[in-house]
Amino acid sequence: MQAEQPAPLPRTSETNLDAELVDPQDSVYRSRLRRLLPIILFVATFLSTYLAGGLAFSLALMSTLLTHELGHYLQARRYGVPASLPLFIPMPISPIGTMGAVILMEPGMGNRRTLFDIAITGPLAGLVPALLFCILGLQWSEVVVVTDNQMGLMLGEPLLFKLLIYFTFGSLAEGQDVLLHPVAFAGWVGIFITALNLFPIGQLDGGHVLYALLRRRAHTLAKGLLLAAAVAVVLWGYWGWTLMLILLVWMGPVHPPTAEDAVSLGTGRSFLGWASLLFVPLGFTPVPFYLPT
Repeated sequence: MQAEQPAPLPRTSETNLDAELVDPQDSVYRSRLRRLLPIILFVATFLSTYLAGGLAFSLALMSTLLTHELGHYLQARRYGVPASLPLFIPMPISPIGTMGAVILMEPGMGNRRTLFDIAITGPLAGLVPALLFCILGLQWSEVVVVTDNQMGLMLGEPLLFKLLIYFTFGSLAEGQDVLLHPVAFAGWVGIFITALNLFPIGQLDGGHVLYALLRRRAHTLAKGLLLAAAVAVVLWGYWGWTLMLILLVWMGPVHPPTAEDAVSLGTGRSFLGWASLLFVPLGFTPVPFYLPT
């Protein structure tokens, strides 16, 4: 049996006027801009990373960032969630030349499992080239003897990177340091960005993963972590993280629900989710760059 369809509403002069005010040329221009923007940002970020660390650094870092974002993008396409192409963020005045990359997705689409798969695939995909570039780059790096007046900008060492240095060079003597090859530097950035993205707050990858694991219970934990991060910035003087804190507060620690939160993740996804969040203390350092005193 087919239900009777309601008669269509008559078109009013108001709706006709709205239609007439739409400029087809403006619509075409916006469509072209949406297609060109990812390319423009990619080229700009390639140039800014090239200026920051040279060609080898730029190629390795851009490959890592692209792999990370394509992990998100391809999973989104797989599940039918509307998503933009990767949008790279150039940062010429930064020591690494970029603030990373993002993709824009339609909020509230897909179920709990969809959210988890899209969120977790980016960090897992990007970590593979990051580790590869660390291992290869450290083989091309060298141990040097440094003095106080020779030291320039220094890198903080996440626990994972310290272990990779130890496995490559063994214990360093006093006064020795590793002069990183640009590819190893790009690998260091890849590890650091992966850990940063996995912080379980708001719209970061880790925030998506945490919500998929705990659903609405994640809100309390995310708020507590954001407050703890703000306190740490003030108490220990990590003022370089002020902009990041402002962005996290602006985005908010409360994660929106999915279209179907009741879907089960299963044991495998739950284990992988908690394991990925444990990567944060392995790959993150609160002082990524510093000048020796």
